[in-house]
Amino acid sequence: MSDTAPLVKIEGLHKSYGGVVKVLQGLDIEMKAGDRVVVIGPSGGGKSTLLRVLMGLEQIDRGAITFGGKPYISANGNGKTSIDAKVRRSIGMVFQHYTLFPHLDVIGNLILAPVKVRGEKKADAIARAMALLTRFGLAQKANAYPAQLSGGQKQRVAIARALMLDPKLMLFDEVTSALDPELVSEVEQVILQLAQQQMPMVIVTHDMWFAKHIASRVIFCAGGVVVEDGPPEQVLGAPKEERTREFIERVFHIQH
Repeated sequence: MSDTAPLVKIEGLHKSYGGVVKVLQGLDIEMKAGDRVVVIGPSGGGKSTLLRVLMGLEQIDRGAITFGGKPYISANGNGKTSIDAKVRRSIGMVFQHYTLFPHLDVIGNLILAPVKVRGEKKADAIARAMALLTRFGLAQKANAYPAQLSGGQKQRVAIARALMLDPKLMLFDEVTSALDPELVSEVEQVILQLAQQQMPMVIVTHDMWFAKHIASRVIFCAGGVVVEDGPPEQVLGAPKEERTREFIERVFHIQH
């Protein structure tokens, strides 16, 4: 990867459903390797869709995304999206609802992709998995099944599973919104730990405290475009755009 190229460059991204519901309408974002980008905005503003597009889970109508200076995703104009599968494998994503395999225990969930997809030796994968579980305070849950875990434990396992594939970028989509309030901090602490280790990440969240403490940049999206982009103290503390101010005031009023 070139030192000067942005880690992610999104240009003119358009995404609609059925050609009618326009979710992204010309999104432009650049992200450096050290960035921790938090995306905030009203429901339906395109935040989760942006992450799903970045992960290669959604087709796009127009636009292009490069990753580390190399072409990653582009639309060829006839409704088909081209995705470089090799680049996609260097991106990890954690969803709101865990998506763990219920029939596998925790260790089985963690080693499945490295062993089946990458051909890693099972013993090596288990050793790496146990190291991650230990780091996240979950070593004693290695042989438990997802149904035996709390929501916070499931989400920490989901993060560990994504890290097993050594991603160069992590995407987090509302990972604490389905959790009871007392479980939120244990998941946020794990993500803060990753931030301290300089893991590049894009995080969609409604938790403004978390956004303020983890972001190097905050992007406010509404109507499928970037309305405001800047450091957290500016976007959250003294937003320049009226649309951002209205949103921040409403969210802080709800959270207090």
